[in-house]
Amino acid sequence: MTGYTIRRTIESDAAVIARHRVSMFRDMGEVPTQALAAELFEASQAALAALLREGSYVGWLAVAAHDEVLGGAGVHIKPTLPRITHEGLVAAGPLPLAVNVYTEPGSRRRGIARALMQAMMQWAKIQGFDRLLLHASDGGRPLYRSLGFAPTNEMRWSIDGRESNRNSSADPSNPC
Repeated sequence: MTGYTIRRTIESDAAVIARHRVSMFRDMGEVPTQALAAELFEASQAALAALLREGSYVGWLAVAAHDEVLGGAGVHIKPTLPRITHEGLVAAGPLPLAVNVYTEPGSRRRGIARALMQAMMQWAKIQGFDRLLLHASDGGRPLYRSLGFAPTNEMRWSIDGRESNRNSSADPSNPC
């Protein structure tokens, strides 16, 4: 028995997802101040509520007894230009980008992130998407690789040069 269930998110879950988003970025060292965390939370909560309402964000929560949220994950469905699929066909339409994958610190190492990702991957397959994209933190890479995700050729540039300086020691095959 896992001690939790996986359920789809609803619009009223926007605050929980936003809190996870802030915690995820804080864990990665991206949120240096409480003021910035509060600003990110407010902006994320509003954006997530709108995206959930319009259906371009789909999420899952791992929930224990008494509705205690142990973790969450979601996809932001983004428009894309036509592309070539892995089968050599031309595909058009949006693609899901996995975001906000987070497990509460006291609930880690219980398979929660794996279960959330498997629910997301099954959903993507049922929806007919030919791929699921994500930007992995260093801590998340082993999980994603074990689920069959592969590093890609994606790179990032920032106008102030901070991105290239920050990632200079990172794996050049997957700087995200």
